[in-house]
Amino acid sequence: MMVRKHFRFTGRVQGVGFRYRAKYAANGMGVTGWAKNEYDGSVEMEAQGTEEAINRMLVMINKSDYIVIDSIETKEIPLEEGERSFYIR
Repeated sequence: MMVRKHFRFTGRVQGVGFRYRAKYAANGMGVTGWAKNEYDGSVEMEAQGTEEAINRMLVMINKSDYIVIDSIETKEIPLEEGERSFYIR
């Protein structure tokens, strides 16, 4: 079953390759969506795929030596029909 989730990550998540690691992980898991830096130092992301694929993607992102996630806000949102890739905004 496909789901789409909106995330907001805080911590050491900018300037450490977070968005590029997210794209790499998403591509490996077949997850679509996007990630972007926010002015307050957080990273916002939407991810669409199976619950398992999104969870594996998050584990891959968190395995970096440079990324330190202090908190994650998550909410489920409606699916985006026709989305085919994960991109960096």
